[in-house]
Amino acid sequence: MIVKKSAREIDALREAGRVVARVHLAMSEAAQVGTTLRELDEIAHQVMRDHDAEPAFLGYQPHFAPTPFPGVICASVNDVIVHGIPSETPLRDGDLLSIDVGCHLDGWVGDAARSFVVGTPWPEDERLIERTWEALYAGIEAARPGNRIGDIAEAVGTIGRGSGYGIPEGWGGHGVGRDMHEEPSVPNEGVAGRGLKLKPGLVIAIEPMFMAGGDDGVSVDDDGWTIRTADGSRAAHCEHTIAITADGPRILTEP
Repeated sequence: MIVKKSAREIDALREAGRVVARVHLAMSEAAQVGTTLRELDEIAHQVMRDHDAEPAFLGYQPHFAPTPFPGVICASVNDVIVHGIPSETPLRDGDLLSIDVGCHLDGWVGDAARSFVVGTPWPEDERLIERTWEALYAGIEAARPGNRIGDIAEAVGTIGRGSGYGIPEGWGGHGVGRDMHEEPSVPNEGVAGRGLKLKPGLVIAIEPMFMAGGDDGVSVDDDGWTIRTADGSRAAHCEHTIAITADGPRILTEP
């Protein structure tokens, strides 16, 4: 069931989104060569505590996962697309790091992801990340009353495909509210003019995921969580939670 949010509820979601944005700022500052993913996880947890928020990912177990997620953040490095588990692995120069963050604040969820390079970037990685961000904002621009979910999906997919990237099938955005994953699904490919009609009060996460190697598929690690590109190519993942309003899309997870 799709539940539209009131203006007051959207404001509450915005506060949860601010916490997520602060975690991302802390991550971008702390992610240096030699920093471990577990250290980043601990920093993220402390930022949430400082703002009276609770991690949304820690202990979360959706239908596809064999065990609850063991981290506060999803930390995905290089060929990991999403759901990387924080570990004692130190970051290396040139690593492409994607961090996904979710939190609960006063009963509402904030959810956002961003990709960046640690240390010295490769031009190919910079282009991949730039196109993923470009696709995210194209999807946000399409998220206007009267448009449809397909308009968002088409905007995202056109940039990914036009750049020569693969798009992992079955993974995309979702509704956000009291729960981290609500209806509707927001795919990263689709046909404009089709799907759910967008109306004020709808809150969704738009999250492009692009694979540099094309459409060779994905693989899942034995942990049941970590999703990688099947060919070992690098991937990027960017996400904002937004609200559909009469005045257009409102980004809830900016600083």
